Amino acid sequence: MSLRARFLSAAVGWFALVTVALTVPALTLSERLPDPLATHWGVSGAPDRSMSFDALLWFQVGVWAVLAGAAVMPCLVGRLSLRRRTARMSTGALLGGGGLFLLGIEAVTLTANLDAPAWWRASPLGWGVPVAVLGLLAGGWLGALAARPGPDDVPETGAVRRLSLGADQRAVWVSSVHNVAFVVFAGSLLAAGAGCAVFALIGGEGVLWGVAGTLILVGLLGLVFSSARVQVTEEGVVIFYGPLRLPRWRVPIRRVERAWSEKLFPSAVGGWGIRGLPGSATVMLRGGECLVLSYVSGGRLAISIDDAENGAALVNTLVARESTGPGAR
Repeated sequence: MSLRARFLSAAVGWFALVTVALTVPALTLSERLPDPLATHWGVSGAPDRSMSFDALLWFQVGVWAVLAGAAVMPCLVGRLSLRRRTARMSTGALLGGGGLFLLGIEAVTLTANLDAPAWWRASPLGWGVPVAVLGLLAGGWLGALAARPGPDDVPETGAVRRLSLGADQRAVWVSSVHNVAFVVFAGSLLAAGAGCAVFALIGGEGVLWGVAGTLILVGLLGLVFSSARVQVTEEGVVIFYGPLRLPRWRVPIRRVERAWSEKLFPSAVGGWGIRGLPGSATVMLRGGECLVLSYVSGGRLAISIDDAENGAALVNTLVARESTGPGAR
């Protein structure tokens, strides 16, 4: 069986498994659920919107079908090469994270409605939503991990470009990138989280503390990873995140085999942000020119950054110097 057939078979199997998990528990518990069911909760923690049981079930299955189809379709039409590890991992992350997130949302909804006499008497969500978000993150990670094994056909990059540096010359390359949309989105989440915290503090429902904490945490993470600064020196490549330049991600020169500039876009790597796993990851803050590092171990790291061609040339120069120096590998 070919790689494409194996991957698509696994994707179809996962789609069927999640579809069954979305429908069977709901149908089994249908006699203990009000009809319609509460499907939305206000900031006070009380349900404020409902949907019939059948409509909710079809809606959830429909969303899952659209999500799975959007993930797999580029592979079917040949726009996404499964021989690229990043392509497989991004598809696996979307399928895994999306499936577990929808299952988590359904579990939260059914639990809140269980044995309620009417939809407006449904229980508050409590910590269910943060748990569903954790399911999204865990499912994305596991899906990417499951899709990682296999070939990684790196496109031909041509001749390795280097800089002309003397033996006693030193050079430093620095570049940065930021995403304004990330900043606006993170700021909106922080403002919403602060508002929920204020309402909870002045006598709102306890569930608001969980919502406020989740919004503030996600907002802070979005703000930290909304910008990046890359620095290349003899010690290696260092990526600084956020306005405080923390955290930092360091790649020693001895771990790098070569570097090049390549145009990559979110649609090819699974979306925005940090995609993939350590050893084979992409830092995608804007589509276009990226600095790509190929590791001696076989993995790779891609960073969307300006002036990537000169950064790659300096990395290759330092790699060549490292390979011929006193501690050559």
